[in-house]
Amino acid sequence: MVPALRFPPELLLRAQGAGLGLKVAIFDVDGVLTDGRIYIDQHGETVKAFATLDGHGLKLLKLGGIEPLVITGRDSPSVRRRVADLGLVHAVYGAHDKLAAAHGLLATLGLGWDAAAAIGDDWPDLPLLTRAAFACAPANAHAEVKAVVHHVTAASGGHGAAREFCDLLLMAAGRYAGLLQGQLQTLDGA
Repeated sequence: MVPALRFPPELLLRAQGAGLGLKVAIFDVDGVLTDGRIYIDQHGETVKAFATLDGHGLKLLKLGGIEPLVITGRDSPSVRRRVADLGLVHAVYGAHDKLAAAHGLLATLGLGWDAAAAIGDDWPDLPLLTRAAFACAPANAHAEVKAVVHHVTAASGGHGAAREFCDLLLMAAGRYAGLLQGQLQTLDGA
């Protein structure tokens, strides 16, 4: 099967990163993995909606050798549950200083910014986006964020922006077609 998805060649080259390529991708939550709205129920619990399309993209990214990292300024049981359900290992919740959180995760993994991509939608994400080898923003991101990134997705946060980012990184790394082909196989190998 030939992939139907296409990105401009110059964008794919940029998304390959420097040197040995991108090894990690940093994701904000509110406004990237969700639409940015926060629902609070009658018991004071935060409820968020996550797109399964985005979730599958994060799983594929990990299968493709690019480790997803989550850094979010808020902490809630719903975010922790989603991250756990996706099998993501590296996450920082309630990060008031996202740059310090990112430095910590990168140091733990023995990586620098040249091996990192990032997607964010608002001012707290700017320190990450301006340092990452490849930076992306959802279509509904703040204007200042859109002004500094390498790519603005066609999709909005919580509605496929994270998946587009994942697909772009996998295509740039030369792993997209192989993962797509693998999805055409049945679990029993028939």
